[in-house]
Amino acid sequence: MPVYIWKGINSYGEKRHGKFEAPNENAVVSHLKKMRITPSGIKEAPKDIFANLEFMKPKVSPRDVVIFTRQLSTMIDAGLPLVQSLDILANQQENPTFKKVLRQVRMDVETGTTFADAMKKHPQVFDNLYCNMVEAGEVGGILDTILSRLAVFMEKAMTLKKKVKGALTYPAICLCIAVVILGVILIFVVPVFEKMFAEFGATLPLPTQIVVKLSKIVTSNFIYMVIFVGLMVFAFKKVNSTDKGKIEIDRLMLKLPVFGPLIQKVAVAKFTRTLGTMLQSGVPILESLSVVGRTSGNKVIEIAVFRVAESISEGRPIAEPLDETGVFPSMVVQMISVGEATGALDAMLEKIADFYDEEVDQAVDNLTAMIEPFMMVFLGGAVGGIVVAIYLPIFKMGDVVK
Repeated sequence: MPVYIWKGINSYGEKRHGKFEAPNENAVVSHLKKMRITPSGIKEAPKDIFANLEFMKPKVSPRDVVIFTRQLSTMIDAGLPLVQSLDILANQQENPTFKKVLRQVRMDVETGTTFADAMKKHPQVFDNLYCNMVEAGEVGGILDTILSRLAVFMEKAMTLKKKVKGALTYPAICLCIAVVILGVILIFVVPVFEKMFAEFGATLPLPTQIVVKLSKIVTSNFIYMVIFVGLMVFAFKKVNSTDKGKIEIDRLMLKLPVFGPLIQKVAVAKFTRTLGTMLQSGVPILESLSVVGRTSGNKVIEIAVFRVAESISEGRPIAEPLDETGVFPSMVVQMISVGEATGALDAMLEKIADFYDEEVDQAVDNLTAMIEPFMMVFLGGAVGGIVVAIYLPIFKMGDVVK
């Protein structure tokens, strides 16, 4: 759909200009009249040669959506119509991809589509959770309140994800640095010393022999090692792309000695926060569980949540099937049971989420504190061991010369 550049004068005699996506100029004129602007010039904007190249388009980040949600909540709370609010936010949006999405949403709403249905046409930007909560807000007439809750929820989810990502990034970077340093030493440094040792003619110490042998193995099989790593990554992605494989991988992740408890705490925090926010917003519990299951990010937890939803549809309380899954800690089950009995399930879920957010913080700090010395000892021991093995024959040569 073409984009038109317009100029005009509003009811106060002030000059205004902007862009508007519409099927034709008449639609632009109609839009400007609704905005009480008299058009003085309308022309079609030049087409972007990169507009149809998907890989050239910037992605819409969660932060973009959070800022949009908070701004829209403020505008609606202040009494601005939804269409006008969407138009203002679309025009001031710097991300061209998000700008285009917002303009399409605004046009759909303007033609009579509900706000939630208009958003559902863009699942790459607005997920099921977002759309369901917006739909509940529209039905209940509390769209501004729902959007405010959504913004808070997304900010907390982003903070949690950032913490976990930071905890996993540090050891990954250290490990990569260690592999690169060891590879450079074994491939480029050790062969130079090996030639010098060969000229020396004496029997090499055992540590030096091991390092030289390891260097020969790495140098002669480097291509095969790279191919092997590539095949392993490809096989992992292939297995992870199937439902059965993803279930087994996610189950294994939950059983890892150090990272397993952290993954479980993150999953519990995300589950309780999402479910609590949806229940507070008036979304029915079965629909909430369906959305929470699909957005859990772990197949084992997703299956467990769907089983809970099936049990609830049969008339059972939520706590019993949660306990039967074996995925959620007993403390969580007991607190949910109390919240359900007292009629304050949404508030109890929020308390559980806050508690597990703190647990994740503590687990991340402990993990970082544990990994730092381990990586330093590993890197220092490996590099130091190789250096000592290389210099042992040199020390021996000096003794012979003396």
